[in-house]
Amino acid sequence: MFVSGCYDLLHSGHVEFFRQAAQYGDLYVGIGSDSTILHYKHHRTVYPERERLFMVRAIRYVKDAFINDGDGIMDFVNTVDRLRPDVFVVNADGDSETKRRFCLERGIEYVVLEREPHEGLTARSSTGLKATTCCIPTRLDLAGTWIDQPYVSCKCPGWALTVSLEPTFPIRERCGLSTSTRNLIRKIWPYRLPDMDPETLARLVFCFENGPERDDGIVSGAQDSIGICVPGLCRHWYDNGYWPAKIETCSDGRVLDWLESHLCMIPMEPRQPGCSVIEGREITMSKVQALAAAASDCWDAIMAMDLEAFARAYRESFNAQTAMFPAMIQGCVQDYIDTWSAVPGVLAWKMPGAGGGGYLALVVSDSVRFCAAHNEAIYLTIRRI
Repeated sequence: MFVSGCYDLLHSGHVEFFRQAAQYGDLYVGIGSDSTILHYKHHRTVYPERERLFMVRAIRYVKDAFINDGDGIMDFVNTVDRLRPDVFVVNADGDSETKRRFCLERGIEYVVLEREPHEGLTARSSTGLKATTCCIPTRLDLAGTWIDQPYVSCKCPGWALTVSLEPTFPIRERCGLSTSTRNLIRKIWPYRLPDMDPETLARLVFCFENGPERDDGIVSGAQDSIGICVPGLCRHWYDNGYWPAKIETCSDGRVLDWLESHLCMIPMEPRQPGCSVIEGREITMSKVQALAAAASDCWDAIMAMDLEAFARAYRESFNAQTAMFPAMIQGCVQDYIDTWSAVPGVLAWKMPGAGGGGYLALVVSDSVRFCAAHNEAIYLTIRRI
């Protein structure tokens, strides 16, 4: 008998499926090739085909396994025609009329198994695992937001400060954590970033996001790709260009530990559809100078691990942003600021990204204690590597 699938994130659900299918006879498995998965499912595999073949063959219910040489959802046709099995087994999710007709034409018994976990185990599916095991980081901008746009930095050059965050919490859409860039990354690398030079990777992501086919007239800022791809704390210098003239990083564990101990986030309502945070913008040299000065002060305070100076520069950066883009604070945002700025232990606040909703990113006296005292508060983990 025969089954076919990708088996990229091999899990207990696959093994139980093999166990049940093997009750119909010697089990042979067809495995989707890397190229098939790339073209049919539009993403690269976690494990290359030879590794997936090795793992499937190692399962005791499997008589043998092969890499299918066809393509698309029916990539197993040639494999079946060579093996000529008596039974073709699919799970309920893989049932289709095309497969039924295929088996009918060849006189093969077609069996559909319901997806059931092995006794005592949790139900598993590749889709569910992908949703919960994606290790693509996100980013939090600390200071200098908007300086990565040339129409801002043309007034005065300056730094943008970002930290790359481990995805240890549910990352909501339209909430200022660069989910649009992160979602584009997942089209190429669904589960984790490739092992390559972070700055080169960030530039690749930036070019992918702002490719020539983009027709909305918008160029996404480089701080998103840099903040996601470059680990630790990073600052990038913009001077009337889309890509920074220089990038500096801090991977000192003492500094990153200190920063984690003073940062957390509060969820707000997402930025609403149609919200335009650039309406009413007023970008002047003096306002951009204030933004640039605050970002420089913020970096110096972090390097000195000076909490009072960090909180002050953090507030000043946010005030400079909203002075240029007052629409960042709209809808529910001011109510959240009024509420949380009055909570003991809160020293400074800002919105990640362009604002208009999402999260309120706080500087607090002690993030562990603060998150323990406030269930809605999110503790942040800075990515080290």
